[in-house]
Amino acid sequence: MILRTNTDFSDIDFNKGEVVLIDKGSGFTSFDIVHRMRRLSGVKKVGHAGTLDPRATGLLIICTGKKTKEISEFQNLEKTYEGIFTIGNTTPSYDTETEFESDNLEAASRITIDQIEEVKNEFIGAIYQVPPMYSALKLNGKALYKYARKGITVERAPRPIEVYSFDILKYDFPDIHFKIKCSKGTYIRVIANDLGAKLGCGAYLKSLRRTQIGNYNVSDAFEVEELKKILIPNPVI
Repeated sequence: MILRTNTDFSDIDFNKGEVVLIDKGSGFTSFDIVHRMRRLSGVKKVGHAGTLDPRATGLLIICTGKKTKEISEFQNLEKTYEGIFTIGNTTPSYDTETEFESDNLEAASRITIDQIEEVKNEFIGAIYQVPPMYSALKLNGKALYKYARKGITVERAPRPIEVYSFDILKYDFPDIHFKIKCSKGTYIRVIANDLGAKLGCGAYLKSLRRTQIGNYNVSDAFEVEELKKILIPNPVI
């Protein structure tokens, strides 16, 4: 069963296995949500089907019990994101986690919507992407972001991804509002950084929200506090 906002909870068994759609808030890691779901469900066997950065919000699919065996099936589904790229600055993490390392706002002010539309088309289709240093990918058992925070940069091999669609929803200088549908393993903040490089003025990811995974939509997802109110009669909480 897929637990959505209109689900009847009278016949729920987290031990046997359930799939829960969660709308993750900003500031929480994906593991934070897993930890809270363990407490709410009373089940230790809980996992998520695709990491969201702490500052990102949106759809996170949580599996409990026997349903954790299906996590890879959800992970392989295409993802849809909406957010904002900001041109004219860059950051080491490609998002708002780190401080600005460049300022090219004057050059960015001359960028037109036509230029943005032309360049963004270069990112559609099967492409290769170099994972960011500020990521949870591991080298010698250590997450890359731990190296990055010490000022250490290591070589990363490009990885194949696919961008199925890339739409510019609005351009309000210096902010580019976008919608991207892509394969698993895609780093949207890398697209932001690479787009800025091609425009010649730099860019970073200002905000990000995952709105869809396959046919599952964030509009059907629970906020954790909302789910807690539904499950509060359960003595394990």
